[in-house]
Amino acid sequence: MDATLRRRGLLVERILDADLGAVVLGPGPDLRYLTGWDVHESERPTLLVVPGRGTPVLVVPALEAPRARADAELAGVDLRSYGETDDPLAAAVAAVPATGAVAVGDRLWSTTTLDLQAHLPGRVTERASRVTAPLRAVKDAEELVALREVAAAIDAVHRRVPGLLRPGRTEAEVAADLAALIREDHDEVAFVIVAAGPNAASPHHHPGARPLALGDAVVVDIGGPLRGYHSDMTRTYHLGPPPPGTVEAYAVLEAARDAGVAAVRPGVTAEEVDAAARAVMTAAGLGDAFLHRTGHGIGLEVHEPPWIVAGEGTVLAPGMTFSVEPGYYLAGRTGARIEDIVAVTADGVEVLNREPRGLRVVA
Repeated sequence: MDATLRRRGLLVERILDADLGAVVLGPGPDLRYLTGWDVHESERPTLLVVPGRGTPVLVVPALEAPRARADAELAGVDLRSYGETDDPLAAAVAAVPATGAVAVGDRLWSTTTLDLQAHLPGRVTERASRVTAPLRAVKDAEELVALREVAAAIDAVHRRVPGLLRPGRTEAEVAADLAALIREDHDEVAFVIVAAGPNAASPHHHPGARPLALGDAVVVDIGGPLRGYHSDMTRTYHLGPPPPGTVEAYAVLEAARDAGVAAVRPGVTAEEVDAAARAVMTAAGLGDAFLHRTGHGIGLEVHEPPWIVAGEGTVLAPGMTFSVEPGYYLAGRTGARIEDIVAVTADGVEVLNREPRGLRVVA
């Protein structure tokens, strides 16, 4: 069975279970997941209407219709187009059942959502992620293959990082080289973080003009998509001999990463994985320096559910994929992070990133 056809069937089951009349989605990961089509949002709305009962309808501007027919996987979908002077929502609204609440895509432009509300007074009531997010969180076999491939691609980039690090080079220069390497085996660059010395204390530091220097920890967090599925991997390097206390702190970080990964298995909650990693950091006195959640889901988006954080009760199931990425950040001084992507298996966990996790000292 075509993957998108099967996914739409599963979505319909969730729509009916949630007592919804329909889900209306715009361009973005949900649309790609359900149709195979990747199109940018614009002032000419593109809308997929998936009713609880009836045929799904993809509404596109007339000028996009030939590309939709060629690029999208539309078995079982009614493709409808509208002209420049037509009401773009008319065909979409016509596909919505007469009764039942309507959920809209989280990424749908507010202008389109407001227009839908005007066409369907009292009907647009909630976010579509209520039904789409749990579905997308569990990857099928094809998606897992794609995530393994892109994890291997970013592993290969990290193997080349030590050759880019030397005193005097700026963070921005290293980041530019990394972006070029990512493009060799990815479709594009999603992000590049190079944070050296005191900048390593900022988890999402933007690479700047600071030159690397002996004694710096260098946090390198990089990723990009391949066939739509994302990599995201962090390793920490050190220029020259680490100062006192660094090796010991990093050993705690490795233990926290290992504890988080060891906690992953079906039936465990996402917050339990966070707690396992955080307990190691806290016991060593680094709990307050661990500023962020332990991880995030990954797939068609770099960040997507499930969130590996306290209070997240999502029960892990085979096929879920997410990061395990504890870190410590000492303001004005230094920082470090280890990040691997893992997949929940039938009886445990598969780590998709294979590069060594130890503190890599670059002479």
